[in-house]
Amino acid sequence: MSAPVLLVIAHGSRDPRHAATVHALVRRVRSLRPDVRVETGFLDFNVPSVRGVLESLETEGVRDVVALPLLLTRAFHAKADIPAVLADAPPRLRIRQAEVLGPSPLLLSALERRLYEAGLTPADKSSTGVVLASAGSSDPEAIAVIAEIAREWRHTGWCAVRPAFASASLPRTEDAVRELRELGCARVAVAPYVLAPGFLPDRIARGAAGADVLADVLGPSPEVARVLLERYDEARAPVLAAVGA
Repeated sequence: MSAPVLLVIAHGSRDPRHAATVHALVRRVRSLRPDVRVETGFLDFNVPSVRGVLESLETEGVRDVVALPLLLTRAFHAKADIPAVLADAPPRLRIRQAEVLGPSPLLLSALERRLYEAGLTPADKSSTGVVLASAGSSDPEAIAVIAEIAREWRHTGWCAVRPAFASASLPRTEDAVRELRELGCARVAVAPYVLAPGFLPDRIARGAAGADVLADVLGPSPEVARVLLERYDEARAPVLAAVGA
């Protein structure tokens, strides 16, 4: 019996860098698991749409799909938008929605990778304050998760870690940078906790003007690809059990 198709669901953006980054991540996932068919669908702005991919899969005779939200937190898109799209899928498809990517220790590893690629070294940790800059959300659960990630990351040796948000919530990146300066950190780094470039990551970058280091977005890093496959495997086990019952 073939494995369920993995449908990666991305938000989409008018910024072409967003789709290019999503496709690069999906290529990495395919290289890690050539036995799994991986498709990509977008909620808005880009093609193919999630609905279009699901209809094509149904036409081909595919029956089992794991739909994976390419999201870091469980906010509105994961709780409302994506379930609504999946509920409207062709009825012959058996679809299970996987969990969002975060939180995960692998994502913290990816954040540190990006900081080191931007010029920091492990020896800099104790004297460097880090801004964990996310896109932001009006969902209290998502905000609480970001704050908890910042607390956990602080315990790995950084001088301090402060959460910041590009929209919907406070503080902004520039405010967190200022706070870390006032705290006395020798240097300040901004780590964007976002998957792909776009409008909000650009806002984070502007807010990082007063920092010493600005890391790149997580993008198609190997750690992100591994988390994506972990979520797929967690979701596919019940699917296969149901099929074999």
